[in-house]
Amino acid sequence: MDSSVSSSAVVSSQEGAALVCDVLVIGGGINGVGTARDLAGRGWNVLLCEQDDLASHTSSASTKLIHGGLRYLEYGEFGLVRKALAERERLLRSAPHIMSPLRFVLPHDASMRPAWMIRLGLWLYDHLAKREFLPGCKSVRFKGHALGAPLAAKWTKGFIYSDGWVDDARLVSLCALDAAERGARILTRTRCENVRAHQGGWLATLVTLDPVTGAELTRQSVQARAVVNAAGPWAERVLHQNMGVSGKDAGRRHDEKLRLVKGSHIVVLRKFAHDHAYIFQGQDRRIIFAIPYQQDFTLIGTTDVEHKGEPGKAVIDQDEITYLCEQASRYLKDPVKPSDVVWTFSGVRPLLDDESGNAAAVTRDYKVQAQRDPAPWLTVWGGKLTTFRLLSQEAADKVGQLLGDERQGWTDDAILPGGDLRGLVGSHVHPEQDLNEFVSVMRQRLPRIDTALLHRWVHAYGSRTLSLLEGVKRMSDLGSEIAPGLYEIELNYLRQHEWAMTAEDVLWRRSKLGLHYTEAQRQSVADWMQQHPHQAQLNAA
Repeated sequence: MDSSVSSSAVVSSQEGAALVCDVLVIGGGINGVGTARDLAGRGWNVLLCEQDDLASHTSSASTKLIHGGLRYLEYGEFGLVRKALAERERLLRSAPHIMSPLRFVLPHDASMRPAWMIRLGLWLYDHLAKREFLPGCKSVRFKGHALGAPLAAKWTKGFIYSDGWVDDARLVSLCALDAAERGARILTRTRCENVRAHQGGWLATLVTLDPVTGAELTRQSVQARAVVNAAGPWAERVLHQNMGVSGKDAGRRHDEKLRLVKGSHIVVLRKFAHDHAYIFQGQDRRIIFAIPYQQDFTLIGTTDVEHKGEPGKAVIDQDEITYLCEQASRYLKDPVKPSDVVWTFSGVRPLLDDESGNAAAVTRDYKVQAQRDPAPWLTVWGGKLTTFRLLSQEAADKVGQLLGDERQGWTDDAILPGGDLRGLVGSHVHPEQDLNEFVSVMRQRLPRIDTALLHRWVHAYGSRTLSLLEGVKRMSDLGSEIAPGLYEIELNYLRQHEWAMTAEDVLWRRSKLGLHYTEAQRQSVADWMQQHPHQAQLNAA
């Protein structure tokens, strides 16, 4: 596009007839893409719009865990914990390339709780839901043990239990990809405005935004039979801006309220060599995790701080950095100092306001609120990564009820893109072992491709690595190396299949390569992305 053309000229030239769909989903976080995926798989005509990139806020700022929530037992959240525990192994099986089992070490602090109470809690955690391949809990003495080596001498014993790790932003991308392959339209950098009731459904304006400047590029109307408001921290705002248009204030008397809680994390150079994570309890009775991260680092988090500002502008403050360093240093032999921090990230969790005084005690459960007047509308409140599939299933069920056409759910045993290794490995034994076998298969097929590179690709794309590398036989087939280990072939794949438009999309969400690169290397990726705009940008231009 000629940069001298004004944005208003672009807008006027792009206005046209309304798009039509059964369901308009607002929000490209995990709940939005999960719901779009479920609906599309049931045969509904779905359009999802996200004002920024997929997973650009809360859904990429988690602690990266698939877990039942051990600490929620303390708050009596047995239903939530059971629900989440039942989902762990289902999710791990659905995408073994971006999720994996993880063992957690809980040092015992006798001043907090007696050992018998911890054992009882862990026994419940092991037995509230069925486990097939995750090992159960056990005790550990730290003296002379690799798990005790990073800990201060005063910590002499503890407990080990199982949960899972997930690449949260890639989970969102894969759900969106699955939704698109089932017929959904996924529009990123597209803001939804002026949603109003229209002929028994909804009429909304979609505004396409420039991925770099945020400037308005085009406007397009969309007509939908139903709307799913999965805007996360913005859900309450979206609801209240659009549900009073009939003059009757329909449905608002019983709306839930969101409590916005900021969770911040710090990343430091690796503090321990083994592959287990730690769960530390502070003297304030809050817990933090210390998790192996990106081979060379340790991820420490999270905080729970009330957030009153704009959700999209949440950043860590110095008090949070100090807090996380102090809590980790209470346990680790090698203290964590603020000067050790190499990266931070923060997200705002949209939690259901249950009037808990302590932000850490606010429920992580969800609620899907349906209303028929003035037209079918769902609002998703709260939720967490681990239960996104259940939430999405419930939302899709309710859409069917509202539209008078209930359709069968299908995601119970569904595999996410890249997770299907059947035909590529032998008999399925364990998700982690299956993936390791697939890595070996890829090494045999492509002996001339760098082994470390293949390993990273398999853990990002799973069986879709075969699509990424279609026609590739040697390193020269990968195109130019834009930054260390990042070739044109991968950048083109991310542009064409995963909605990546900027260097930030690639380096901090589709991958975490930005953590390993220098500023100059990150800039090289930014330059390449600007020189090769996404097809959607070209269409808008």
